[in-house]
Amino acid sequence: MDLDDYRRHSPYSDPGRHGGLLDAVSTDIPTVAATARNVIVHYRAGGVELPGDRLEEVNCRWVDRILDTDQSRFPLPLTADRPAVDRVAGCCRDHTLLSVAILRQHGIPSRSRVGFASYFMPGWHHDHVLVEYWNGHRWVWADPELDPAGDWGFDGYDIDPKAGLFDSAARVWSAYRAGTIDPEVYGVSPELPIRGAWFIHDYVLLELAHRQKDELLLWDSLDAMTDDVTTADLTLVDEIAALLLAADGGDDAAAEKTLADRYASDARLRPGSRVHSVSPVSDTVSTVDLRR
Repeated sequence: MDLDDYRRHSPYSDPGRHGGLLDAVSTDIPTVAATARNVIVHYRAGGVELPGDRLEEVNCRWVDRILDTDQSRFPLPLTADRPAVDRVAGCCRDHTLLSVAILRQHGIPSRSRVGFASYFMPGWHHDHVLVEYWNGHRWVWADPELDPAGDWGFDGYDIDPKAGLFDSAARVWSAYRAGTIDPEVYGVSPELPIRGAWFIHDYVLLELAHRQKDELLLWDSLDAMTDDVTTADLTLVDEIAALLLAADGGDDAAAEKTLADRYASDARLRPGSRVHSVSPVSDTVSTVDLRR
């Protein structure tokens, strides 16, 4: 994909009838991020206890449905303050997707990046999703979930890819394969078994899907995913990770084209018209029709 591809909406980022709401949001990253936090609250880490019957909002999936939910409570501009407890339940993927949608609505190339962040808890690498946008000269990593009033010790809206604060899933997988990291400190939470080599493996596939503008939920499944790396096709993910790193490293045209070709030709790597999804709040397994 080229820059123009990332200027255009995906089915996930398309606001549909809510386009005017996105048109009204300024495109400076602090405003974009604050707007995303104003509309969406993290279902586990948002600092509020959400009513149980609203937790399934984490599966809204598409920006137009996120905004349907928001506007049913607040038929107001997206920058008008919402009480945290009444915001749409979501996670980092949703903060990023809404931010990407705002930027694309204004023609700014942007995409979501899937990987692991080390700045939430010492010694632990949380699965996380960032915005990556083109500022006219380079791609910039920004975390819209971070409130700049927090004492983070770094600029959350221009995260240095070399600082080790956030690493793409491809980079983490490559480090695991080289034996230079402990995979057991990469996952959802130290208290949960959703971690380790199989989890990193599957996040490489999610990273690829998001780069191809299939901004899947973090609990969607693909045929190439696994819960046991000893039986998985490691060569496949090794190759995908290497291509993702090459695309990030400057070999953009060749690596990006190869990634797009692989994604289009290998049904194991993409969701097709339907995807299986396991809700993180109810463990309910569903098959979702992705045709819009």
